[in-house]
Amino acid sequence: MTVPQTLKTCTLLVLVVGCAPRAPGTRELSGEGWIDVTATLDPATTPVYAGDAPMKFDFLKDMRKGDKLTLSVYSMGAHSGTHIDAPMHFVATGVAIDQVPLDPLIGTARVIDIPDSVQAIDAGELNRHDWRGAQRVLFRTRSTLRGWMDSAAFHRDFAYVAPDAAQLLADAGVVLVGVDYISAEQFGAPAPRTHQILLGRGIPIVEGLDLRPVHAGDYDLIVLPIKVRGHEGAPARAILRKRN
Repeated sequence: MTVPQTLKTCTLLVLVVGCAPRAPGTRELSGEGWIDVTATLDPATTPVYAGDAPMKFDFLKDMRKGDKLTLSVYSMGAHSGTHIDAPMHFVATGVAIDQVPLDPLIGTARVIDIPDSVQAIDAGELNRHDWRGAQRVLFRTRSTLRGWMDSAAFHRDFAYVAPDAAQLLADAGVVLVGVDYISAEQFGAPAPRTHQILLGRGIPIVEGLDLRPVHAGDYDLIVLPIKVRGHEGAPARAILRKRN
């Protein structure tokens, strides 16, 4: 086959693929319908877990002050705001954040409303809700109701996933668990069993979601961390779209 014939064939293939009819019921890829559930990073309003690195954002150059360009520098912990815990966080042989596969991070998710009065999401509380059959489970708790992901004060009485609930989720084949505060583990827990159970099964944990714009139900989820080589977690951007 000559070079002109090759180019002609390749062009034809591109056109055929590009013009192929979309399957009935599928949506055109666009930003329509997607809801941002990422907590905005702001040193003035973003809570920092007790003992974690402080958050500091500065301008190295600033056009508002006469510079020819604006250039920023960010300093913060890997678990700031909305972020993902990779297995390496609590599993010595676990993969780092850059090795977490895309499959658990993209797909259907179920948002579950937990009453404000509940702090411990244990097996009993979990089973009061319709969670079985969900591949990804996101808990909307008192932290959302009280706007704690938009409050600089660190609240120790946030709702958490108890180890027995974590075990149920892992055994049921859930591939991702998300919470609306900066940890899924009880503050001051004697051992990080919830993290060990989930991360030990290769289940990434999304923490610090801002679920105020959504309610209980089924959604499409995309949550992608910054790709940092060899570390245990990273900030992420998370979006949801209600399923019909």
